Amino acid sequence: MHDNPENDGPDSAHLRPEGVDDKTVEALGKLSEALEVVENARGLLYGFHRMTGQADLALGEAVALLRESGHPELADRIDDELVGRNVIDGRWTFQIVEDYDANYWSAFRELEQAARDALVDGRRHLFEAEMKEGRRTHGRPHHEAQPPERNRSAG
Repeated sequence: MHDNPENDGPDSAHLRPEGVDDKTVEALGKLSEALEVVENARGLLYGFHRMTGQADLALGEAVALLRESGHPELADRIDDELVGRNVIDGRWTFQIVEDYDANYWSAFRELEQAARDALVDGRRHLFEAEMKEGRRTHGRPHHEAQPPERNRSAG
């Protein structure tokens, strides 16, 4: 049970610093939302990278099976034209991932952090923490503001 009034609100890491206005919290919330979309896109890009690699390996197996089954000309053509082929001019997928990370993802994360550092002492998810406070039912089980204490005494 979470009847402790000290825990009936966000922890200090999720409290708005004094003097920060609603629009600033909203703007940082939108910036955080955009970063979450970029993180999701990055995950999809890594999925693309892995799936393309798996396809290329399976393609190599298909070439071997075509040779074994008496179709060397077709196997040679696929091997020469498609196995190990760049997916974008001059690039395999690992190079696309590396460019994305170096030129977009890392800059996005750095600027999102810089905005939070400059405006709210680096605090994260203030918009969401305030949304939680507005939506939860105080005093109701499963609507607690904070997780239970982790180091409860046994017994």
